[in-house]
This record gives sequence, C-alpha cells and structure tokens, in this order.
Amino acid sequence: MKVKLYNIAHSRAGDKGNTSTLSLIPYNEKDYEWLCSIVTAERVKVHLKDIVEGQVTRYELPNIASLLFVCKLALLTGVTTSLASDTHGKALSYALLEMEIEDF
Repeated sequence: MKVKLYNIAHSRAGDKGNTSTLSLIPYNEKDYEWLCSIVTAERVKVHLKDIVEGQVTRYELPNIASLLFVCKLALLTGVTTSLASDTHGKALSYALLEMEIEDF
C-alpha cells in the first residue's frame, strides 16, 4: 500500500538565487525515522525531475524531527531573472508532498 506524503507531513519552501530549500516535517514525530529511511535525496530528485535540474542534498534535523532538501538549479535562474510563474518556488513544497511512499 502507498501513501502520499501530504497525508503524514507538511512542507515549507524557501529560495536563494536558483536554489530551493524544502522542509519535510511529519505531523507525528514518531514518523521521522520512517521518513528518513524512505525519503532519500535520490528519490526526491527523481520525483522532482521535471523541475529540479541540479543536485538534491538532504539534511537530517533530528532535534526538530524534520528533513531539509536543498535543490540546486530549481528556479529557472532565480527570482529576479526568471520568467517562471512561481519564481520563489513555493509550489515545490506541495510538489514534494505529492510523492507516494510505501506505507508501514
């Protein structure tokens, strides 16, 4: 059985130049270890392949039970130069939450 991330977590997006940062924060802290084992940088890169052109790096933040994904080359050159309709990449957080993972 599969579940979408939005059923078990929420996300926030930030930007700096052509880099987007995406947090993944489980609603229940007990799900943090499970998310760490399943939601890898490689899996996020594949899931966002049509948006993120560069490297995806994952940082684990166990003190606040969240993951942070830094996505390079994700904003079509950056806020001030991009012609994209979502120059800050705020929709990327919801795109991440659309990922399906195996339910435990």
